Amino acid sequence: MARRVAQKYGLPATSDFDAVRLLRDKGIDPFERSNMLELVVPQAGGEHRDGGPGDAFAALPAVPGGAGSGRVQLPQTIPAGGSKLPSTELSPMERRVREISDIQRDITRRRRKKMGLLLVRLAFFVILPSILAGYYFFKVATPMYATDSQFPIIQNEGGGGPSPFGGLLPTQFANSADSIATQAYLQSKDAMLRLDEDAGFKDHFTDESIDPIQRLTADPTNEEAYKLYKKHIKIGYDPTEGVIRMEVIAADPAVATDFSERLLKYAEERVNSLSQGKRDSGMRDAEAGFETAQIQRREAQQRLIELQVENGVDPEAVIASIRAQITSYESLLMEKQLELTALLDNSRPNAARVDGTQGDVRRLEAALAQLNDRMSNASEGNNSLAQQAVSLQLAQADLINADTNLQMAQTGLEQARQQASRQVRYLTVAVRPVASEEPSYPRAFENTVLAFLIFGGIYLMLSLTASILREQVTS
Repeated sequence: MARRVAQKYGLPATSDFDAVRLLRDKGIDPFERSNMLELVVPQAGGEHRDGGPGDAFAALPAVPGGAGSGRVQLPQTIPAGGSKLPSTELSPMERRVREISDIQRDITRRRRKKMGLLLVRLAFFVILPSILAGYYFFKVATPMYATDSQFPIIQNEGGGGPSPFGGLLPTQFANSADSIATQAYLQSKDAMLRLDEDAGFKDHFTDESIDPIQRLTADPTNEEAYKLYKKHIKIGYDPTEGVIRMEVIAADPAVATDFSERLLKYAEERVNSLSQGKRDSGMRDAEAGFETAQIQRREAQQRLIELQVENGVDPEAVIASIRAQITSYESLLMEKQLELTALLDNSRPNAARVDGTQGDVRRLEAALAQLNDRMSNASEGNNSLAQQAVSLQLAQADLINADTNLQMAQTGLEQARQQASRQVRYLTVAVRPVASEEPSYPRAFENTVLAFLIFGGIYLMLSLTASILREQVTS
């Protein structure tokens, strides 16, 4: 509007603000409603004529300091106490800007509130518990002393073989089953009860000098003591090295060393008992078999001797002698018969010689018949020489079989002894327990950091769970 009015008056305005400045220098208010009407009202006594910018200046009213009527054309101030107040209506752009500013301030206020609540929750659930835990570990907790020891379980590999050194041959680590069994025993309630009976485990940890958290009650049960026992007796088996590592924790270094020595003694006894059963079982069976073989061999030998005593002679030797005689007489008889045949083939045989030869043949045939009769009687009947020979042969076979069984039983006994020698287990203490001069527990800084991480993790987990549940409920 100001540029339009300035153009009507012929003022060289270069911008909106310049048009307002030029009009106000002329004493004209460009925003007055009557300006537009006055622009078209001709001067009194004048005629309307077309012309240039100079004609428009003719229609200008009087300006201050000029020949005008003296009317004030500048904006006036609002009188104090009047009813003309500025309008409360805002433009849409201003309203939008104000609303955005309010939203930003509300978001900032909510963020500050949430941050403050978050800091309060962290201080209450994480920082304060961590400070309390650190105070306990640094100021309240009773110093604990740890005693370390290491021991492998080895087995004998000599076995009493042909080597004159026997069990002094190199050894190797025992299998993991024995080590795991020993570890399980040392961590059992049985070992705890034995340690309490021998060294007073419960009495040590019920002492008033120990802080209440680590101290047992006045009259603890076995379950309470065993729970504390598992925390203070730490045993681990390393299968790569075959070594069992043991750490014993107590409030007094001398007591920790004493507990460790006693536990090593219990472990050695357990190792011996584990291998003793295997050795006894194998040796018992082998010895029983050897004794049975000896009894059978003795019975077979006694039966053979009894048969030999009953017969008085050796049947086989008698039968062999008769057979030899029969063979010899048959040979002589054959020669005499040939000789007799040769004499009879002569045209005029010698009667004396023929008679003598015939007599020899008869005598040989009689002797041969007698031997055959003896041989027949020796091979027939229940009590014949042949039956006696068979009985002796069976008795000899039984004796040979008994000797074989006895030899096998003796070999089995030797093998059982070798196996029993291999089953021998030895507990060798590689690292002896030594009393500690400085406390090993509690590790105040590490435990405080760990407590902080634990409380932080618990808070984070609960926060995430609550957020997920809230989202599921509101969705």
